[in-house]
Amino acid sequence: MLVVDDQFLIRAGLVGVLRAAPGIEVVGEAGDGTEAVELAAATRPDVILMDIRMPGMNGITATERILADAAEPPPRILVLTTFDLDEYVYGALRAGAAGFLLKDSGPERLLAAVAAVGSGDALFAPSVTRRLVEAFAVRSGAVPAEEPPPDLAALTGRELEVLKLIARGLSNAEIADRLYISEATVKTHLNRTMNKLDLDTRAQAVVIAYETGLVTPGAGL
Repeated sequence: MLVVDDQFLIRAGLVGVLRAAPGIEVVGEAGDGTEAVELAAATRPDVILMDIRMPGMNGITATERILADAAEPPPRILVLTTFDLDEYVYGALRAGAAGFLLKDSGPERLLAAVAAVGSGDALFAPSVTRRLVEAFAVRSGAVPAEEPPPDLAALTGRELEVLKLIARGLSNAEIADRLYISEATVKTHLNRTMNKLDLDTRAQAVVIAYETGLVTPGAGL
């Protein structure tokens, strides 16, 4: 994995924890976004720990460039932030980051997050994604959609239903229960939705639901 942070002591601490853990290989360290893009291309890590706020190229731009240039499968990017409602986190999720982690998290939380992201699992509860996205959807002035937004025209009625519930913070199991379908069917609808919209992560799907007005902040289920 690749560790990116402009503060040497923080980066060294992260690397030390990761290298002491079994099954984790740190293939590089970067002190800014530009170096991160170069190292990601050279080392092709499975997971990248990406600081958001850095001088020069920030973590959002670096995330976009790394994912745009990556070979399949692309790396899973876990962004590091000081505050969980940081506007930069919203931008990183929109850019395709798989999740975020607070910088004051302990070693156990760090290793658990890296393991979850590395295996493709959701890193944080869907409700956390919803809370984050709602906070910034309010600022951006997203408005209710009377009809499916044009960007979502390719989706079936059921796919729209699943996307709405994902954006509301429901888990796959909760969506299955609400729609009287199996979890496998929920996953199928979600995968088709993400393919049609050219999305890489569940967080991106949530962002799209709010930005298109399919779902509006504060609305009930």
